Amino acid sequence: MQKIIEILSKEFSQKSEHIKNVISLIDEGNTIPFIARYRKELHGSMDDQMLREISERLQYIRNLDKRREEIKASIESQGKLTEELVSAIEEATVLAELEDIYRPYKQKRRTRATVAREKGLEPLAALLFAQNINTGSLEELAAPYIDSEKGVESIEDALAGASDIIAEDISDNADIRKSLKELIAVKGFLVSKAAKEEDSVYRLYYDFAEPIKKLQSHRILAINRGEKEDFLKVGIEIDEVLAMDIIKNHTVRSGSISSDFVAAAAEDAYSRLIFPSVEREIRNELKDMASEQAIKMFGLNLKPLLMQPPVKNKVTMGFDPAYRTGCKIAVVDGTGKVLETGVVYPTPPHNKTEEAKAALIRMIKKHGVEAIAIGNGTASKESEIFIAEILKELPGVSYMMVNEAGASVYSASKLGAAEFPDFDVSLRSAVSIARRLQDPLAELVKIDPKSIGVGQYQHDMPEARLDETLNGVVEDCVNAVGVDLNTASPSLLAKVSGLNGTTAKNIVAYREENGVFTTRKAVQKVPKIGPKAFEQCAGFLRVPESKNILDNTGVHPESYDAAEKILEICGYALTDVAEGKVGDLRERAGKMTLQKLAEYSGVGVPTVNDIINELLKPGRDPRDELPPTMLRTDVIDMNDLKPGMVMRGTVRNVIDFGAFVDIGVHQDGLVHISELCDRYVKHPSEVVKVGDVVDTVVLAVDVEKKRISLSMKQLKNQ
Repeated sequence: MQKIIEILSKEFSQKSEHIKNVISLIDEGNTIPFIARYRKELHGSMDDQMLREISERLQYIRNLDKRREEIKASIESQGKLTEELVSAIEEATVLAELEDIYRPYKQKRRTRATVAREKGLEPLAALLFAQNINTGSLEELAAPYIDSEKGVESIEDALAGASDIIAEDISDNADIRKSLKELIAVKGFLVSKAAKEEDSVYRLYYDFAEPIKKLQSHRILAINRGEKEDFLKVGIEIDEVLAMDIIKNHTVRSGSISSDFVAAAAEDAYSRLIFPSVEREIRNELKDMASEQAIKMFGLNLKPLLMQPPVKNKVTMGFDPAYRTGCKIAVVDGTGKVLETGVVYPTPPHNKTEEAKAALIRMIKKHGVEAIAIGNGTASKESEIFIAEILKELPGVSYMMVNEAGASVYSASKLGAAEFPDFDVSLRSAVSIARRLQDPLAELVKIDPKSIGVGQYQHDMPEARLDETLNGVVEDCVNAVGVDLNTASPSLLAKVSGLNGTTAKNIVAYREENGVFTTRKAVQKVPKIGPKAFEQCAGFLRVPESKNILDNTGVHPESYDAAEKILEICGYALTDVAEGKVGDLRERAGKMTLQKLAEYSGVGVPTVNDIINELLKPGRDPRDELPPTMLRTDVIDMNDLKPGMVMRGTVRNVIDFGAFVDIGVHQDGLVHISELCDRYVKHPSEVVKVGDVVDTVVLAVDVEKKRISLSMKQLKNQ
């Protein structure tokens, strides 16, 4: 345990005491959101992201230790465990290194060397490999091993078998494999060639070579996909002379009559066994590294997408564009309740523009629609032009293009069918699009994060690892915002710390049967929500209907007494919080110092600080502090763009080589990493994130290929 604490403390630059507490909290079954929010004193106020990384690394180290013990037990059962081996096993820091040490002791499939050993040639191989004999000939050494009954018919057979054994032993040498991997990492190249003459999106890699140490993750993933789709032949190249020098330095001794024989066996080992194996391992490591980077990027993109500011309390129209089947319409009130649905046909081949216009104006006026959410899929451009034309006659109404990725997945899901059993699949999509504008988080939690479309090569990722990361991001976002216990859907409740799909459904069922919850504590009456589950979830649930204002804040019930003491010493009561009369609470607290307040209230300084923030803004939504969503009333065509034009837009996706920005012309423009800012940046995420509203200047427009090049750094020169 102490060793793990030391490793994590060093890797994450955190106090060992804090790391020890985090491990204990995780082992006790506490969730990351709960630990991050309500146990700050124990871990030094680490954020949820760092806590998740520590948790993942802890699991890796524990799995490594478990494998370490399994390997030692296996080798010991063979009677081959030495102090030197134990030391090497204990010092291994990664699984690949551990497996290389274990390699010679693994039960192997039947190989050429296995057959040679069965023929009794292992002593000959050991004799030749020792390279201690300086006189005589190899033939003389091999002659005693000729045995026709064992299948050794000649001296050549004996020497060939011995060579196979030596080659396999060299291949199994952990030090050699480690040195070769280090050489390839520093001086190796990933090379790809065209596998067919046919043109494709992989043409950039038809004659490609790049040092492994400089490879970017998106290139690795693109090359792997090109290989999988049979467009590319891919391999690793290294200077064979350097590689053989490493092997021979480990294995060949000069002056022996078997030196040349061992050198030849070493060359066979390299070409037939070591390099193919090491190449596979390195390519797998590259894939894992690229996948981790892509998954991390996916998570970075997903968080701001989920945390987009909601367009609250606006009657909203969802507009799901289409051609032949017509555009589906759904009007929802400020709470997301469906008021009316319909289908109009303003797009080809029907082109019933006037009829559609009349229907929409009627619905907008009837329900007082203030915002229109247009899906960005098929026929969205024509739909956007159509809506913009209508809005010229309807002042006060605006629209926004909404990413509809995953809407169809939700619509056809069991969840969609359960929520709207009487609706056509496409009408469910229209409702989802409207609600995405109203509250992106509440709607997007209903969809598999992989279907939201803010990643790179997400379908090539290890599914379990991707799900784990993305679900963690969703969980963190939901708990950062908090959930209304009386209105939240089962999908939203299931993401709350301490709850799951079953308890979320139980909450909704209890709510429907008994009416709204009037206190937080009442949720303990719900089946399967015991003391531990309540401890984990309580602080993230909001109950606006409660008589106790603290039930509508992020103050945990365990700290209610502390909150009241803080108010009391500052000259306030809970009624003052409910009436919004504690505006100078921070100033009063400052005069007393947070440390004194902590001592008086019995909680730590970080908790005092959090309590004060919650008392100042009960029921607050952290998303309200972000820049508001950009709503539009007009439309610009891609053909209208000219180099030098300044365009404001919203960042839709951040990838390894830049960021895609929606500037309102239906086709997102790319700000290459080199055009993000004047200084050097290792990754675009250092400068922008999904949802950011940014100003850009148009560099180039290719209408035919639908490409727009933008710059943020050159805007300063305008």
